[in-house]
This record gives sequence, C-alpha cells and structure tokens, in this order.
Amino acid sequence: MAKIYPFRALRYDPSKVSPAQVVTQPYDKISPTMQDRYYAASPYNLVRIILGKTEPGDDDHANVYSRAAASLKHWRAEQVLVRDAEASIYLYTQTFAVPGDPMAVQVERRGFIAAGQLEEYDRKVVFRHEQTLSKPKADRLNLLQATQSHFGQIFMLYSDPAGAVDSALQQGRPPDVEVADEYDVIHRMWKVSDPAIIAKVQIAMADKQLIIADGHHRYETALNHRNAMRQRSGNNGDAPYERLMMTFVNMDSPGLVVLPTHRVVFGFDAFDVTAMKAKLGKYFDVEDLGPVTDAKSAVDQLRDAGNVRSALLAVTAKGAYVLRSKPTQDSPALAGQSERQRGLDVVQLHKLVLEETLGMSEEDIRDQKHLKYVRDAKEAVEEVRRGANVTFLMNPVRMEQVRDIAFGGEVLPQKSTDFFPKLLSGLTIYSLEDDAQDTAAGGH
Repeated sequence: MAKIYPFRALRYDPSKVSPAQVVTQPYDKISPTMQDRYYAASPYNLVRIILGKTEPGDDDHANVYSRAAASLKHWRAEQVLVRDAEASIYLYTQTFAVPGDPMAVQVERRGFIAAGQLEEYDRKVVFRHEQTLSKPKADRLNLLQATQSHFGQIFMLYSDPAGAVDSALQQGRPPDVEVADEYDVIHRMWKVSDPAIIAKVQIAMADKQLIIADGHHRYETALNHRNAMRQRSGNNGDAPYERLMMTFVNMDSPGLVVLPTHRVVFGFDAFDVTAMKAKLGKYFDVEDLGPVTDAKSAVDQLRDAGNVRSALLAVTAKGAYVLRSKPTQDSPALAGQSERQRGLDVVQLHKLVLEETLGMSEEDIRDQKHLKYVRDAKEAVEEVRRGANVTFLMNPVRMEQVRDIAFGGEVLPQKSTDFFPKLLSGLTIYSLEDDAQDTAAGGH
C-alpha cells in the first residue's frame, strides 16, 4: 500500500544561517505582511523560492520562478544548502499549546519526513478530503518545473493505534534542528539514517492507507508532473518524479489537533436578522442567547450543543443564536450529499444556511464573495461589531469524520479542517535532479 523511501535531503547549514531566520510557514499560509518579514529576516529565507515577489518587467523568461531556480543554485554553490551524505528519514516533532484555549497544556505531535510514492486516488492508497482549484496547481507546477525540487511538506495521515512507527523512531539524543516559529510552536527534527530503523518503518507503513491533511494542490501538482515525465521518459517506478516529500502523522495520536474555521458573512445591504431566523427555523431549533459579551462562553455553549447533535452558533448585532439541527432536514440544497456529509456541521452551514437561507451560490462561496474565513473565535465575533452581517462559529470537524469522508471517496467543503500547527517549509528539501543522478549512478 503506502511506499516510503529515505532520501538525501538538502538542508540549511546551521553554521551559515540560523534556521529560525530561513524556514517559513507553508506558502499558502504566508500573508503579504509575513512575506515582507521573511524577506527582511535573511537573504537566504526560503520565501524567496516558494513565494517570491513579482518585479516590474517580469515576463516569460524573468519571473518569480526563474529567480527561485537561481536562488536555489546560488545557495547550493555557497553551501548554505548542503545535501545530507546518507539517505535518511527525519523524525519531526511539534510542541505547542492549542490556540484559543487559555487552559491549554503543551501538546506534542510526532511525525516523520520521507519520500512517499505518488498514487492516483483510484488506487485507494492516498485519499483526499478536499476539492482543489486549478490556479494554485498551475503556480506550484511552474515552481516545480523551474527548480526540480520539493520544498514544503505534504501532510499525510495514517492509522497506527499501537503507535508502532513512532516507537521505532524514538530518539534519545538532542535534535539536529530546533526552531520556534511565529506561533510559539517548537519544531524539532532528527536525521535517522540507520538502515534497520528505516526498514522497520517501511514495513510498518506498507499496509497503510493515507489521507492528505494539508497539501492537496501540491500533491496533485506532483501527480501532473509525474504523468508528464512518464510521457517523456517512460514509466520508471524508481524515477525521483514518482515520489514526493511527505510528513506522515498518526491520526490516532492525541497530539493531532483539528481547529474550526469560523465563517463571517458581510456586505449584504438588505440583511435582516428576523427573516434569517425565520428561515433557519425550518431546519434548526433556534435558541436565543442574547448579546455575546464573551466569545469563549459562546464557544463553550456551542461545544455543549455539539455534543448532542450538529450545531452552529450565529452571532449578529442583535444577539447570538444556537442552531441545533432538526432530525429531518428535507432540502433540495442537500441533494447529492451522502448521509455522512449531511451529518457534518460544515455541510449544513454551507448548504442550508449560506446557500438556501442567505442565497449565496457555490461560486460565491468558492470565490469568498460576502464570505471571510477566520480561525480565532474572538476575532470572528469582533467582525460583527465592525459591521459584518453575521458570524457563524463552528465546532471542529472530528478526525473520525475526516477519515470516514475521505475513505468513503467523498470530500468536505473548503476550509473544513484546520490542522494545527502547520508543517514548516525548509527543514528538508527534496531535489529530484540529485536523486536522478544517484539513480543513474546506481545508488540512492
């Protein structure tokens, strides 16, 4: 089933640069402000490769992708980036407090970085849980073709209730890399080169099915690149383009945290709270909570309601309302949704509330017209005080729901899951060109 391989990673030399100054959040989580900060942090910050700035006069020959390739070549020549001598897998841990929980204790999430075999979805080895869009895939393909390298991690989930893989990778020595990110998450990484340990992990992973937690666009980009290379070079199962750098995390681990993403609706001039409540009453039991004075107490009430059945919490300028799903929700908006999907809070929000009640189209939602996604509940409530029509607070999707949807061949609406923390980009880099040269020389 899941095939994983060690690889010789390109890594920043800590004697040349501080890891904290050069690693980044995933490219799609980098805001313009963060981009500026990364640029200022170091001339070797990875943002120059994975999310470079456009410049006046950019064209088909000189652009962000050509500059990315030039930076990679230059940094290697300066030996700021150095390739590991041995093929390895990399133990990767993240220690953090859960955002939004003032009583949160430190949690550790454990995983490992390796090269994973690319598989078409219909082979039932790798499963997705989200739809993808064409524009981000075109951007990532341009970068991959220009650099022939993978810089970020595809976040893969596997099931291992006994924790056999994590046990095999347990380390007693200090990490090779330790860095704190801007969200106070401590990232640690150990290079594991022992062939016996690597073989043990490969055997343990061989019967696993994988779910993409984060990185759908980059995974499908790598598939497209692989298919193009197969047409050009033939079907060679050992070719580097058949593999992709992935971080594998046990979905049964207590360190796996999924956060909710709240929805803020704005810009409807004729918005009427009373009319909205009347329409929602067709599908939900609506409880009036009065004005929200504390976002935390609102979230606590929502969580309690969600322990019994699907629930949402609508916050408006006139007050807040708990929406508890009725047993029967006969709506044309739910046509085509499976029973698994109908039971999800996020599906009920998108279909019954945003589409049917508020009149938004699927295209409006996809393009975020009148819609904003916010992780922090307090910030989401503040949006109403700043003039938004309504904020819908969400409970997080449970991991077993993600698993059942994915393994059932279905997908969740966009922004359904927020796996926290994100995997840093720049801890390891997988060069397809280097691996190709190793393969041609008879090694790896």
